[in-house]
Amino acid sequence: MFDPLSLKYNEKGLLPVIVQDSESGMVLMLAWMNAEAVTKSLTTRDVTYWSRSRQKFWIKGATSGHTQALVDLRYDCDRDCLLAVVKQTGAACHTGRKSCFYTSVISGDDTELSQSID
Repeated sequence: MFDPLSLKYNEKGLLPVIVQDSESGMVLMLAWMNAEAVTKSLTTRDVTYWSRSRQKFWIKGATSGHTQALVDLRYDCDRDCLLAVVKQTGAACHTGRKSCFYTSVISGDDTELSQSID
């Protein structure tokens, strides 16, 4: 049986979570979880994160309606990072975009790759 305490959390008891859309494979966002958020996410299948700025749990979409249903939760080879594969409803980014990763700098300039879907 998987034990969330078997993961390697940082000094603040958190680990990063990369969030990926289950249908498109698009990387949607990066967030943080503690052991309790991992447990809540696995139990409810509503992805629950730890807000470092507000110091409290938040369920993605609880206020916006842009929800994330957990399809799979994976840890990396070092057990210090998670990949949450989700069914995303609406925008994942607080800017109203599908992904938080909407700016490219490969050309040397900031290039906006997508507009708000709201």
